[in-house]
Amino acid sequence: MTSCNDDASCITCGDIALPLTVVEVIGDDARCTDGSRSELVALELVGAAAPGDVLLVHAGVALERLS
Repeated sequence: MTSCNDDASCITCGDIALPLTVVEVIGDDARCTDGSRSELVALELVGAAAPGDVLLVHAGVALERLS
């Protein structure tokens, strides 16, 4: 996973966690989207995910499974 250096391109580096939808699983990470942008998200705290799952994400890390 890469670190975030640009607030304009990072979906989840604000002060709140956001629900994102998994579109693709890539190894231990997942490509997630908010509908207009996508971000690579670490899954270590929530375990395996599948396309269509909705995850609560902050700073590029999935904190909780919402679906």
